[in-house]
Amino acid sequence: MLEILTGTGLAVAAGLNAYVPLLILGLAGRFVDVVELPAAWAWLANDWVLIIIGGLLVIEIIADKIPAVDSINDWLQTLVRPAAGGIVFGTGSASQTAAVSDPAAFFESDQWVPIVAGIVIALLVHGGKMLARPAANTLTAGAAAPVLSTGEDIGAVVLSLLALIVPVLVIVAILGLVVAVLLAFRRAGRRRHSVEPLPSPQ
Repeated sequence: MLEILTGTGLAVAAGLNAYVPLLILGLAGRFVDVVELPAAWAWLANDWVLIIIGGLLVIEIIADKIPAVDSINDWLQTLVRPAAGGIVFGTGSASQTAAVSDPAAFFESDQWVPIVAGIVIALLVHGGKMLARPAANTLTAGAAAPVLSTGEDIGAVVLSLLALIVPVLVIVAILGLVVAVLLAFRRAGRRRHSVEPLPSPQ
């Protein structure tokens, strides 16, 4: 069960930002003794891989906070985020961490299953983000882009860390993320109605 929660948290994070969970997984495998990546995914802890992922993360963070550019970036990320979701679900669920002591016992066969699960989860989250962002930008004349993007980045970091350290809290974090998005849309709708001009009397 903890393996599923670990993989789910990382895959949801990848749907928000492909590079955050990849970088956190790689750094944890490289510098944290209690995190042991499976042999098939050990390349994530390579110095050059970490540098490349870090550079891509910086580009993603900047592009995702610019109205209109963020929508173009979402289209470009349609393949990247699901692929990252598959990688981090497969890696995270099969990694030995402080919370998961024997991951091989859970996924000793059908190792493609967690990868496919991660792709599907990240794709669903990414699809929701693609649909929500243009609507939010329209409601707020573009002001929502940096706010939502910052919230998504923070959410991706929190989910990634919880998935590795305290997987049972992943469910709570995901529910909190959903509530935060709904509240943001509600607030944006109220703000739009408050600034709409009143119809002139006939």
